[in-house]
Amino acid sequence: MKKNIVIINIILIFVSCSALQKSDYTNKIPKRNKYAVSGSEFAGKAGKLNAEQREELILQEICSGNFPDFMRKLAVIETNAIIDGKRINAKYFVMPDYLMIGSDDDFVRVPMQPKTAQKIANSFGFFLPTPKICDDIYKTANVKLEPYPLTVARDSFHTFVEHNKIIENQRKQRKGLIAGIKKDVVITSAISQNPKANRVAIYGWHKTDGKPVQPVYTGHVDWYVDYSHGIRLVCKTILIDGKPMNYRDVLSDCKLKALLCNDADCCYFEYPVE
Repeated sequence: MKKNIVIINIILIFVSCSALQKSDYTNKIPKRNKYAVSGSEFAGKAGKLNAEQREELILQEICSGNFPDFMRKLAVIETNAIIDGKRINAKYFVMPDYLMIGSDDDFVRVPMQPKTAQKIANSFGFFLPTPKICDDIYKTANVKLEPYPLTVARDSFHTFVEHNKIIENQRKQRKGLIAGIKKDVVITSAISQNPKANRVAIYGWHKTDGKPVQPVYTGHVDWYVDYSHGIRLVCKTILIDGKPMNYRDVLSDCKLKALLCNDADCCYFEYPVE
């Protein structure tokens, strides 16, 4: 009898996790309109706008669902930590690539200001990663590319598009969870520790040896964007030993937060959107 109860519980957890992955995790994301502009069309239009106009257009296009269908196929990240002498397992779901605009066959990755990224994350029920999450994503990724730095006109939209082409040439049509192509805009206590206000935190761009090119850095003002920045979204629901928890609660828990961050002072954080 006891054995049957255990088996039933395992089945229920599996069904619950599967249901969350298929519906709850992406049910706030609108489907792409078949008449939406392609990545090439967006690039041609955005290249003629100033920075603020471009941010508004990015927000409009992505929040309307104008990005590839493959971005809705979330990747599973598994991690664990020893808490009070017990191994606690966590599972969460992330987009397989950085935010982009266009179709499966014609898209462009779009760096953006953190306030724009935060608005998109809030709209979809996602959040921005911590540095530890970036590390865990890199470990899990099945497509790992060598960082390709550019040094001229780093904040030009033309450079954004050029870097996207470089990534695609490196990727060579390989599919799945990708890493090593961008520095992530992250959430970290380092922002609040910086004496200067209105900062953006970036981290990552892992090399093929697993070491990040960029340590946590908050030296840029939050309106600064360059070609190397990427926005990876993480679903807000975290499975802790199979039980769903909101990431806010995980990061606010003095013990469980070790599952999502390796910063001793880390806590729940969102970028201001106004």
